[in-house]
Amino acid sequence: MTTTLRIGPEEVLSPDIRQLLQEHLSDMHSISPAESAHALDVDAFSAPGIDFWTVRDGQMLLGCGALKELTPTEGEIKSMCTASGARRRGVATLMLAQLLEVARSRGYERVSLETGSDESIAPARRLYRSHGFIECPPFADYSLDPHSVFMTLCPGASLSS
Repeated sequence: MTTTLRIGPEEVLSPDIRQLLQEHLSDMHSISPAESAHALDVDAFSAPGIDFWTVRDGQMLLGCGALKELTPTEGEIKSMCTASGARRRGVATLMLAQLLEVARSRGYERVSLETGSDESIAPARRLYRSHGFIECPPFADYSLDPHSVFMTLCPGASLSS
């Protein structure tokens, strides 16, 4: 049986989306002190300047991610996560490609993200590096934190092409 992954914008209203985001938030709080867990809570996704997408296989939610506008030329990837049963199926790669395509279409010159420093998040950091992200100093309202890794696209990895 062939599965077709479908990616698209959604509102954070359905119970499955809310549950996945709550699990992601709980996971982040389990590996970082509260002041170092920067995943958005479920209701924060309705704020202006934040757009949200999901990856589904039929009706089954496999993952999600958001893009937050920091300035007219800079965005931030927020709360990219994959359901535990869907890992290693390309969900995160598909979501990251979607978020970067939206950033390109908006004319962003830079896309950054904050992720955890915990070893359990090493696969996510490898994914970001494989797409041209490098570590950088804190950006936006973040401060230096041993539980955080800040990443941005390499200067040579143009978002405009």
